[in-house]
Amino acid sequence: MRVVIVTESFPPDVNGVAHCALQTARQLAARGHHPLVVAPATAAGDRADAWAPCPVVWVPSVPLPGYPQVRVALPSRRVAAALVEHRAQVVHLASPFVLGARGMAAAGRLGIPAVAVYQTDLGGYARAYVGLGESTAWRRIRGVHTAADRTLAPSTAALRALTAHGVPRVRLWPRGVDTVRFRPALRDEALRRALAPDGELIVGYVGRVAPEKRVELLAGVCALEGVRVVVVGDGPSEGAVRAALPGARLLGRRTGDELARIFASLDLFVHTGPLETFCQTVQEAMASGVPVIAPAAGGPLDLVVPGRTGVLVPPGDAAAVRDAVWSLAADPGLRAAYGAAGRAAVAGRTWEAVGEQLVGHYEEVLAARTVVAA
Repeated sequence: MRVVIVTESFPPDVNGVAHCALQTARQLAARGHHPLVVAPATAAGDRADAWAPCPVVWVPSVPLPGYPQVRVALPSRRVAAALVEHRAQVVHLASPFVLGARGMAAAGRLGIPAVAVYQTDLGGYARAYVGLGESTAWRRIRGVHTAADRTLAPSTAALRALTAHGVPRVRLWPRGVDTVRFRPALRDEALRRALAPDGELIVGYVGRVAPEKRVELLAGVCALEGVRVVVVGDGPSEGAVRAALPGARLLGRRTGDELARIFASLDLFVHTGPLETFCQTVQEAMASGVPVIAPAAGGPLDLVVPGRTGVLVPPGDAAAVRDAVWSLAADPGLRAAYGAAGRAAVAGRTWEAVGEQLVGHYEEVLAARTVVAA
């Protein structure tokens, strides 16, 4: 099968959309399919071509105002040309909004089936960074996804939101996790001593350091005796977060095996953002055997089982986050039980498993087109 993946972000970018697009390309290539990626160009010389599992077509782009780490594709004929030259049978649109909308339009003109993958709360993102109202963003989301043969939602909460906003033909497609890379055995006592030299309980956040992530909600946790907060990630709110979290260790962006070692060395993982359509870092923490505290909203509702793998708290409630940390800090046996149950819960959620599901969605879309053509 010849698939063109049109994505709003791709490595070396570090975010959920880029990671999922990369894993999709890897899974397709591993199965003998022929993927091609179309993505916004990154900084000169800072590209994924050397290690990407397939060819990449880079489209000229500009930095997003207020968040230069995010690139927005400029109008280009490369999208349509890539579909034609690759002889695409399916177009995979990863979190379509700007470049993905052009990919959808090109697929429509060429009569190529399209599968649109909803991955980001683009309404909240647009409101936070480019000044658009949420209703304006949803009109664009609805327009792009309605034109697709199928929309894939990463969680039941996202599926409900898409359906409520009038998007048709929505199916569930979750994300995978690398349970070989992220594993409890990587717990590193030397790293723990470096992060918490007085033996403090280590509470970690991993993700973008940006307004919608609400990392400042960890301020109360920083004030707890015997607790050390560690923040992994970068973004436009780094200065504000550093000021809001006295005593916290901000490690910046970490990836690969180094990130996996940090995950496994945490005592608790806390996610603070209330706008997650899935929340991959929650899965990575669970795979690492680390108990999770997360908002009772969006993707974490599908991932965290309260009283079994972690704690769900009201979104935006700093006191609830602090109290949940304090409660688990006092009970190492419960932390260990949550961590073991979390690891067991994600054991079958590999990228290989969800890759097989994705190919099934492609095949169903192609079969439906064949029936209509007949």
